[in-house]
Amino acid sequence: MTHPRLGFIGIGLMGDPMTRRLLGAGFDVTVWNRTPAKVEALGRAGARGAGSIGELVASVDLVMLCLANTEVVESVVFGEGGVAEHARPGQTLIDFSSSDPAATRDFARRLEAQCGMGWIDCPVSGGVAGAEAGSLVMMAGGEAADIDAIRPLLAPLATRVTHMGPVGAGQVTKVCNQMVVGCQAAVLAEMVALAEASGVEATRLVEALSRGFADSKPFQILTPRMAASDFADPPWHLRTLLKDLDMAVAQSRRSGSATPMSGLAAQLMRAHATRGYAEHDPAILVEAYRPTQRE
Repeated sequence: MTHPRLGFIGIGLMGDPMTRRLLGAGFDVTVWNRTPAKVEALGRAGARGAGSIGELVASVDLVMLCLANTEVVESVVFGEGGVAEHARPGQTLIDFSSSDPAATRDFARRLEAQCGMGWIDCPVSGGVAGAEAGSLVMMAGGEAADIDAIRPLLAPLATRVTHMGPVGAGQVTKVCNQMVVGCQAAVLAEMVALAEASGVEATRLVEALSRGFADSKPFQILTPRMAASDFADPPWHLRTLLKDLDMAVAQSRRSGSATPMSGLAAQLMRAHATRGYAEHDPAILVEAYRPTQRE
């Protein structure tokens, strides 16, 4: 499977640069998105635009999804005119979305039973910068042979693809990733606000704490944005992180594992999201701890 025909559905913050990476590597890519303007932009980069999901599925060997949430994945795959209506045996669906693990397992069973199409869950971490640079890390669920077969086409997108187990295992791993990221985002907001309230110049926190035990990618990305109140042009959204933490809590109930810290972080984010900040960068969490008026 060196150069299969690829279909990409979901040309958003991540899907656009991922598609461009595949085009740059010489792959034949057909794209579909609910917003036609995004398809047109990729058409100028060499992608083929499909007028419908059915048209896309009919012309490709593999279908890739990078969608907002579990509900959108279900709609695109099983809704009217969706992937399942047009897929055929021998095709494979690769889902880069961050979706609920239990739902993912159910989707894979339904798709196989309905049309014989295989399913690999392959959520990603690394953000827009990683998608643009081809340095994402991927955590995959599915049959080992199926995942080995798609490694060459994932090479332009990721520096590492780890097979975590059967279908759904990739999504569980992504949930684990987001538990760490989400809880860090919450405590970073507290940290920046505490520094400011204590008379410390928060813009110097990264300089002071880098390469120590507090250092991490979320620390490097979020701390300067929080300290500078830089919330414009968000590369990700508070609602997305909240969605992932909610999935962590749901998975903990199914597995009988406690997630008190993730649950608390989710509630803090939910409270802030309901104040109108859902579409903002997660750095906006620092505003929950700052006084509304400064002396």
